[in-house]
Amino acid sequence: MKLISVQLPEAYVNGLDELVSYGYFPNKSEAIRSAVRDMLKNELGGFRSLRNEGISEKVR
Repeated sequence: MKLISVQLPEAYVNGLDELVSYGYFPNKSEAIRSAVRDMLKNELGGFRSLRNEGISEKVR
C-alpha cells in the first residue's frame, strides 16, 4: 500500500468518525479505502478496468 495525504472538510472527518464508532469500519483508513474502491468500481467499470492495475482481486 502507498501512503497518501488528503485534506477533508471537518464534516467528512466527523462522518468517518461516526462510521467507525458505530462499528461499520475498524478505522478511518479502512472506511476511506472502501469508499475509493466503490468509486473506482462505479466510475471505471469494476473488475475489467481495475485488473490492469493489479487490484481486481481486492475489489468486491
